[in-house]
Amino acid sequence: MTTMMTTMTAGTTEPLRLRHELKHQIAPQEDLVLTHRLRKLFPRDGHAGADGSYRVTSLYFDTPYDTALRKKLDGVDRREKFRLRYYGASPAFLKLEKKYKVNGLCGKRSARLTLQEAERLLAGEDAFLLERGEPLLAELYHKLRGTLLRPRTVVCYDREAFLYAPGNVRVTLDRNLRTCGDSAGFLSPAGFPLKPLDGVTVLEVKYDAFLPDLVRLAVQTPDRRAGACSKYALCRRFD
Repeated sequence: MTTMMTTMTAGTTEPLRLRHELKHQIAPQEDLVLTHRLRKLFPRDGHAGADGSYRVTSLYFDTPYDTALRKKLDGVDRREKFRLRYYGASPAFLKLEKKYKVNGLCGKRSARLTLQEAERLLAGEDAFLLERGEPLLAELYHKLRGTLLRPRTVVCYDREAFLYAPGNVRVTLDRNLRTCGDSAGFLSPAGFPLKPLDGVTVLEVKYDAFLPDLVRLAVQTPDRRAGACSKYALCRRFD
């Protein structure tokens, strides 16, 4: 059963679904073994390309005081991050997402943005966020005005994802993490030369109320390192 909580975020009482999220860093040789195992056991995400993976490009927001970054590094139990995200090489389908962390559990809300709206937002135009009449967009507007939230860092990587229906499990392997150190090039990335985790894969396991034994055993690797592994925090090293 999915963990649920009710939140008053931005004028809505729609329950926020919270999930468990485990993160590990694994070496290339562990990645090879794990990938071979997962491909035999679980179906891939349907959005994957011919090689089984797809690109994820995100632009994270933060305040002038690095509120999101500092709360992450300090391990604050209740924190949030805003980001713009698209998949693949084209930003034609964009989402604004607000990711929550509440007492070790994760959740997110999202809203669609057109390419034109994203361009306006990055150009400093934000009035349309209120015109849309959507709570998440209105919340971003007030954060932009009230806390001076601004686009900060691009995070790009190649993801291979596997699904398992019991427990609503999603296992992802994120490779080739890269950035450009700021928000430039987010909507038309010609390449991101900076690599904070060169040669290291980030393994993430997300699930609802329980992690099935099959998945728990499948993701075991002898040298994996559990713990906080924020791709946003890693890419902020290049500021």
